[in-house]
Amino acid sequence: MNALPDPKAQAAQAPGAAVFELIEVEKTFQIRPPGRRFTRETIGLKALDGVRLRVEKGTSLALVGESGSGKSTLLRVLLGLDAPTNGRALYHGRPIRDARAHGRDFARDVAMVYQDARGSLDPRMTIEALIAEPLRHFNIVPKDQIKSRVAELLNRVGLPTDAAKRYPAGLSGGQVRRVAIARALASEPSVLVADEAVSGLDVSTQAQLLTLLRRLQQDMGLTLVFITHDLGVASFLCEEIAIMYLGRIVETGPTDAVLNAPAHPYAAALRAAAPRFFEPMPEPLPGEIPSPLDLPKGCRFSTRCPAAQPDCQTRDPQLGRFGQARAVACLHPLASPET
Repeated sequence: MNALPDPKAQAAQAPGAAVFELIEVEKTFQIRPPGRRFTRETIGLKALDGVRLRVEKGTSLALVGESGSGKSTLLRVLLGLDAPTNGRALYHGRPIRDARAHGRDFARDVAMVYQDARGSLDPRMTIEALIAEPLRHFNIVPKDQIKSRVAELLNRVGLPTDAAKRYPAGLSGGQVRRVAIARALASEPSVLVADEAVSGLDVSTQAQLLTLLRRLQQDMGLTLVFITHDLGVASFLCEEIAIMYLGRIVETGPTDAVLNAPAHPYAAALRAAAPRFFEPMPEPLPGEIPSPLDLPKGCRFSTRCPAAQPDCQTRDPQLGRFGQARAVACLHPLASPET
């Protein structure tokens, strides 16, 4: 019988190689002007604007930002569902859309755990059939070994073997997320992408699932990209963090370094607005995100930034190196770069 993938063998693959690389990626959607429903005229809305990001093999990256920051659009570009309007989106050095369109390697290698885990599972199929589907589709194991492989995957995500005969409707929210993770792992991927995979659950269940994801990522040598709005989740789960604002990444680096000493005022504002145990609820981030159809001149965060200076109204900062392992897009960073 074929065993589950050898974690040491997967982890031994060459470290430091870029799995995903985004180079000046833009994504523009053509929409009708507000209040003009019946016109044929359209205007361009830049959901992504000059995004630069590198995800190395075996690392865990949290993509963080408020609603409207562009996380979902970036996710669709990473998965090859949307092509960039400009720039290059690469998977192992090859355009993502090409990798997705030709052959099954990309579909097998890059697995997705959706935010609506229950909605992603066919309610008419048993848990065994749902997990067995990718096993059959990608010919992972012979037919006579599918049932035992399903049992192994259920055990790996902390579900009893008898869960195989149940249906999604009979499972709790946390159990459904575990099934979605098991189904994602069935294709033996090297990359796991998760979109708000623990949102909407109670704190205890969230903690259990985050511990599971962290263990799986480390034991299997997975490259993990985790989309979240929760800095606490990002801090616990991921080694690296990328913070988005209005279609751009404004700060990247090791998670602990960025959260302990944020260089971009937006990162600092998110950190200050995060709730803490046994302390009063913090004030929400002041102001509202400007419309992407009417961006402020200069730095797009300048209208909400408590540290804005006159040149912030005229100069548009680009993401640049900040010390050895970080990058920031700010004219006046709050911290000093580490040497």
